[in-house]
Amino acid sequence: MIVELGHFMLILALVASLYQSVFPMWGAVNGDTRLMRTAAPVAHIIFAFVLLSFVALTYAYLTSDFSVLNVAENSHSDKPLIYKISGVWGNHEGSILLWVLILALFGSLVAGFSGKLPQNLKAATLGAQGWVSFAFLLFVILASNPFLRLANPPVQGRDLNPMLQDVGLAIHPPLLYVGYVGFSIVFSFAIAALIIGRIDAAWARWVRPWVLISWIFLTLGIAMGSYWAYYELGWGGWWFWDPVENASFMPWLTGSALLHSALVMEKRDALKVWTIFLAIVTFSLSLLGTFLVRSGVLTSVHAFAVDPSRGLFILAILMVFIVGSFVLFAMRAPALKQGGLFAPISREGALVLNNLFLTTATAAVFFGTLYPLLLEAATGEKISVGEPFFNLTFGPIMVPVLLLMPIGQLLTWKRSDLKGVTQRLSLVFALACVAAALLLWAEGGRQVFALIGFALAFWTILGSFWELVERVAPRKVGFARAWHRLIGLPKTVWSTALGHLGIGVTALGVLCVSQFESEKVLVMHPGETTSFQEYQLTYEGFEDLAGPNYQERVTSYSLSKDGEFVRKMHPSKRVYVASGRPMTETDIATFGFSQVYLAVGDPVGQSGLVTRIYHKPLILLIWIGCLIMSAGGTIALFDRRLRVAAPLSAKAHRKVANNTGDQQSAQS
Repeated sequence: MIVELGHFMLILALVASLYQSVFPMWGAVNGDTRLMRTAAPVAHIIFAFVLLSFVALTYAYLTSDFSVLNVAENSHSDKPLIYKISGVWGNHEGSILLWVLILALFGSLVAGFSGKLPQNLKAATLGAQGWVSFAFLLFVILASNPFLRLANPPVQGRDLNPMLQDVGLAIHPPLLYVGYVGFSIVFSFAIAALIIGRIDAAWARWVRPWVLISWIFLTLGIAMGSYWAYYELGWGGWWFWDPVENASFMPWLTGSALLHSALVMEKRDALKVWTIFLAIVTFSLSLLGTFLVRSGVLTSVHAFAVDPSRGLFILAILMVFIVGSFVLFAMRAPALKQGGLFAPISREGALVLNNLFLTTATAAVFFGTLYPLLLEAATGEKISVGEPFFNLTFGPIMVPVLLLMPIGQLLTWKRSDLKGVTQRLSLVFALACVAAALLLWAEGGRQVFALIGFALAFWTILGSFWELVERVAPRKVGFARAWHRLIGLPKTVWSTALGHLGIGVTALGVLCVSQFESEKVLVMHPGETTSFQEYQLTYEGFEDLAGPNYQERVTSYSLSKDGEFVRKMHPSKRVYVASGRPMTETDIATFGFSQVYLAVGDPVGQSGLVTRIYHKPLILLIWIGCLIMSAGGTIALFDRRLRVAAPLSAKAHRKVANNTGDQQSAQS
């Protein structure tokens, strides 16, 4: 009964989203206050219906109701509780339902926390969000129903894919989906602005918190997925330029550009057309990622293999929203008024240049990801575009982005002095070069390109806080007063510094691993010791154990450093009972920001075991940088300017004053 109730809730949500997509939008266009007021309550109702539906599916998983097809195919009664819960979204149907739940959540949040929005803009935004909700609810009900029953239910389920039975995969999809789906509300704001003709600095301030929330969660989701692939797959890599990884990376790049563009629009009432364009493109790339993962066109660790009809349904949704939004954009964009002007050498100019490089980088990733698919569709020829292509295209494009970050922070709005800024950064440049040379010497590297890369990373790291140093001026005012100034700096200054610091830290981690990573693969027998860098590893044997739903062979190694015992390491091999699928479980020893990574392969002979050892210098900086970036975005969310009404322009003030005077005259 609960399962049928969950299905019925989806149907009710579909009907409510149909209402939301028509009547509030009609009211916004025609000035009907009564229809506009219904937008917020309906948004809350849709969220409630979808939430109840999601709870019903979760209940089916928790009770191991194998009469539900989705549960029978993706669960097992012996599976640990956390993986019964994560199994709800560890499959195609459940993941789409989670997608719709987060979509409805964002609509409800806008309805509840946007009281200062103009009523017509709020109604039009929720109306546009209703279009997206209706399309995906229709897809769930017609093509991806998670509540289908089995006439003859099995005694036991098939179990969840062993690769997905991990804490990282319990966390990664919800984080990623909040980022993906969060850009839907930004898209809806853009569509609403185009329809009612309200595109100004105030609009940018209203939309920027939603861009920030989406960007923060997408950053965390990508980082969590990267770390999961690193420790779970046993391949020793943290990023493979996998097509599905790229599908989440592309909206992150354009979302970063959108974040900077919205800031310029808010500050200078400029880049209106470009900001709206980026809002549409970013959500379009999120939809593209959904299509790539769930259409079956990709073969990937991350992809869900589904039937082509579902892929065609998602493709139809993709085409409707992308084509429709760009047609509306083409019709409305020429009518937009020119915003504030600024000189090329200014903070606005630096942000525009940053946008150009980020969108160019997105184009490079887009081409490398989709070209093999298009070529195969056109000619039948199969090719693969891998790491060398992306390193040679994406890497050089990002070099000027890193180079410009410290410079852009010190440039003033509207017009600035580039020569003066570069002189103020001369000490940062010198320190960056020294730090790069010391790091290269410490790691024993000799490559000139490595030195340049490290200098660029340190330039970004040190330059990110140089603005703070100049603002507090500790040499002039003393450290005590400088500390009080530092605490009192605007949150936007701190968020910019942390965001750029995170980029630099991640870049430094990537460069260190790329340049200095070492690997050793050998067959070891019990009692044998191998030397690796400054470490010694001894294979001591194995033990067979039973897990809740798997059999596991746990190996034992002794790790020493320079002859001193450090710790035991226990990588293992698991075989899951229900599916019979094997999984490799790695073990990782952390030393500061560096790691020794150990994975085992297949047995050789009677007692030999394939052993794979990696040394990963400073690899943790990759994910620490992502956390720092997210912290910077979170601080920006608490900026007071995002919690108060957007300021009116002088022209708007005069209009309000005139209207007030007319009303007073009429009353007298």
